[in-house]
Amino acid sequence: MHQPARALAAAAVGIGLLAAAPALAANVKITPLGSHAGEFCAFDRAMIFEDPDGTRILYDAGRTVRGPEDERLGRIDGVLLSHVHGDHLGDAYGSGPDAGTCDKPDMSVKATPESVTVKVVVGKKAKFFVGGEMNSWFNKKVPAAGGTVDQVLLVRFGGVRQLGGVSIYSVPAVHSNGISPAFLEGEIAKHMAESGLTAYVGPPGGYVLKFSNGLVAYLSGDTGVTAEQDTVVHQFLKANLVVMNIGGIFSTGPQEAAYVVNDLVQPNSVIASHANEAATEGGKVKPGSKTEAFIKATKAPVHLPLSGKTMEFDGQGTCVAGCG
Repeated sequence: MHQPARALAAAAVGIGLLAAAPALAANVKITPLGSHAGEFCAFDRAMIFEDPDGTRILYDAGRTVRGPEDERLGRIDGVLLSHVHGDHLGDAYGSGPDAGTCDKPDMSVKATPESVTVKVVVGKKAKFFVGGEMNSWFNKKVPAAGGTVDQVLLVRFGGVRQLGGVSIYSVPAVHSNGISPAFLEGEIAKHMAESGLTAYVGPPGGYVLKFSNGLVAYLSGDTGVTAEQDTVVHQFLKANLVVMNIGGIFSTGPQEAAYVVNDLVQPNSVIASHANEAATEGGKVKPGSKTEAFIKATKAPVHLPLSGKTMEFDGQGTCVAGCG
């Protein structure tokens, strides 16, 4: 090849690499924050979603984020909470990384009455997105913990908020939403505990996140099968990625969750969540587990939320890195 031809070829390669660089950067990064590194364990709910513009959103901190000092968090711009049950709001957390077992993680550090979620919101100075009537309670709770009332942002069903390049939609969930007396103080907490009562704070929910690269992710929260998974999540918002609870009893189990995915939402990819079991060993799904049953029943590719392992999704909802 003559020298001018070589130069032209090299220039073409360089231009091609430059053109590819933005495409590589235009993925949404999703990092599960579970109790045991590289595994999918019983209490795992928390995930960080990072938009290509750098906006970072924590979803359902629960019991596996060790407060705002958890070194895995980094910068957090927004926090989402689906409902106020202790395993999502965060009533306790582990004494350190990998404490306890995957099936029974250590939860020896109490986070009540503030909660893991409130501690993270305050410590990270993050915006806090909630639905139902939860804002009224958190408007008191967050300032009492050292934050400010303007951090708490209500987004009810049919509504949308914007955070950086991410649009945050609130969608219905079929579940319950009562605050345990452990998160309350004074005589009301005492009387509620004695009576076996919780404080209702409006309906629970899920979220649909629309990212700047075109990815549309449905975060189910704790839910059963509901018509809105078809009419709102699929038909209107056109979700192409689902984060789906599969634990059963308290919400959809493997078969019900597979129905939601296969027949209602119809995404291109799924991330299993909230299995309420030690779903993996050595990063591989356990035979006979609920997680394995869900994978077998689901038509779309199912990805495991292995703690600390970042997955990357393109605008069509396809995993392009980290899903193994």
